[in-house]
Amino acid sequence: MLRHRPFQIARKMHSRFIPWVLFIAYNPRERNKTMYKFYQPNPQEKRTDDCVIRALTKALDVDWETASVYAIIQQIRDADIYTKNYVWGNLLLRNGYTKHHLPDTCPDCYTIRNFADDHKQGTFIVGTGDHVVAVIDGDYYDTFDSGDAVPVVYYRKERKIGL
Repeated sequence: MLRHRPFQIARKMHSRFIPWVLFIAYNPRERNKTMYKFYQPNPQEKRTDDCVIRALTKALDVDWETASVYAIIQQIRDADIYTKNYVWGNLLLRNGYTKHHLPDTCPDCYTIRNFADDHKQGTFIVGTGDHVVAVIDGDYYDTFDSGDAVPVVYYRKERKIGL
């Protein structure tokens, strides 16, 4: 990854030539604790447009086939395709999630990476309008690093206390 390149180059140099500022600024363990995690639950590992199913598998802790069935059942209930935000959103609302909106104003864009960094505890599904990502305990799960995407909505799993 590009952000690690200066650190990797510096590691190859003799230690007396490594400026400490460079080491600290590009040390991935110190720079950013939020992590992108590669996640591909598709049983055939196909690179398809199944971001809704991917996010549901992680957030609901089910396999790809089960998440697909849940999404199709919700699609039938809403008489619309499950990739629409409100359809998968209704599925999450039925499963104990609450809906929250985010401003999508730039130039100070709030990204998925920012969201994950601000939400170190809990299970969330974040929607950008055309993409969906699961964020769990500060890590975001996807088949590619979607951290620069700007979310507009998120669903939070509410934990029931005392049960």
